[in-house]
Amino acid sequence: MKFKLVNLLICVILASTYLLFSSQSSGKPYTPPNIIIILTDDMGYGDVSTFGGNFVKTRNIDRIAAKGLKFTQYYCGAPICSPSRASLLTGMYAGRWNFTTFLDTKRHNKNAEQADFLSVNAPSISRIFKGSGYVTGHFGKWHMGGGRDVKNAPKFVNYGIDEYASTYESPKPDPALTATNWIWSDKDSIKRWDRTRYFVDKTLDFMKRHKGKPCFVNLWPDDVHTPWVPRSGTEFNGKFPMNPEEETAFKKVLEEYDVQIGRLLDGLLEMGLSENTIIIFTSDNGPAPSFRGSRSGGFRGAKASLYEGGIRMPFLVSWPGHIPAGKIDNRSVLHATDLLPSLAKIAGITLPKNYASDGLDRSEMLLGKPTLRNRDLYWEYGRNDIAYNFPKGRDRSPRLAIRSGDWKLLMDSDKSKIELYNIVKDSKETNNLTAAEPIITTQLSQKLIAWWRSLPKLGAKI
Repeated sequence: MKFKLVNLLICVILASTYLLFSSQSSGKPYTPPNIIIILTDDMGYGDVSTFGGNFVKTRNIDRIAAKGLKFTQYYCGAPICSPSRASLLTGMYAGRWNFTTFLDTKRHNKNAEQADFLSVNAPSISRIFKGSGYVTGHFGKWHMGGGRDVKNAPKFVNYGIDEYASTYESPKPDPALTATNWIWSDKDSIKRWDRTRYFVDKTLDFMKRHKGKPCFVNLWPDDVHTPWVPRSGTEFNGKFPMNPEEETAFKKVLEEYDVQIGRLLDGLLEMGLSENTIIIFTSDNGPAPSFRGSRSGGFRGAKASLYEGGIRMPFLVSWPGHIPAGKIDNRSVLHATDLLPSLAKIAGITLPKNYASDGLDRSEMLLGKPTLRNRDLYWEYGRNDIAYNFPKGRDRSPRLAIRSGDWKLLMDSDKSKIELYNIVKDSKETNNLTAAEPIITTQLSQKLIAWWRSLPKLGAKI
């Protein structure tokens, strides 16, 4: 009798466990979370009001913060678009795939000592999620191969992307956005001021048609990159980029961008998808122009700079019921390469055995548990003075950087121009401590040069 009772209890426990994991509280079959990564183009830390920006009140972007977590120490993979995007897609430093600056013509890429496109041998977060049952989409800017005279870039499908709508700098530009075989034109059927709306519409349609299946979406608009062409069209003066003083146009574009983020959030809510969708909001690199540093949130530097203004980005993540709402994590250091292993862990995806991420599994941190980082971070921007002759002045940083704990060191690959900052106490990078901290300077410079030497080099000579 006792034996039968024990067996009965075991059966009850097993049945309860099965029901718990095979269905949600609503009784519907369990599905992994949808994931939408919103990667804004050239958005600075100081562009978003929840991060202290005061250009416009970004009420809808702030809604993501109100329902989720805000991270104040998130770093992109590079201070410029192509390598930054490659690091997020692969979970690896872009230099490992010969990406060092933005992709352009073959001549430019050769001058820059970099590849013409991201190798299909590189890992891809889209491909990994697709291989685990996700439907994948990419709506927005690509800039990892294709455009100009590069005609042999791999197609989207090679990176594990099922559906897409992209811009000129991609292997298959959307005709609605590229009437004149260029980045944008007033002849495009989708006008410059409606491009983010277009990408949001594509995302919502994709989510609606695949409702009931787990969806992974790169929503990568090309706002708020110049040229700023507001709906009225009166502020655009025909120059590229626009006059750095024309803040009115930027503010109107940012305001419209925030409206479209609101449309995305409202659309997911109307479809009943918001509760099981992870939304990540961030930027690929710092702003250009920065309006005297105001768009960089007070940090030194901007786009194309390894100072904080070029690589420290706004970062928000929400997932109702799983991520605490309205919290701020000032402690944890997060990097773009962390997203692939972290999101895979959250989604229950086993990474390929041969995958070697430069990032860390920070899933617990994304779910609300702050943790210190136990691995150094590295950056590279520029290998010569041919293709890397900007920015000018005080924002022009050395070409390599490492962050190790509270310390950040920058230098050139010939071991010159060394700068050391306690980035926790001196986030604006004003007090160079190389003379005061010779031991730390030596240790970090040795680590940094060893890392840089480990990267493949195309070695192009002009």
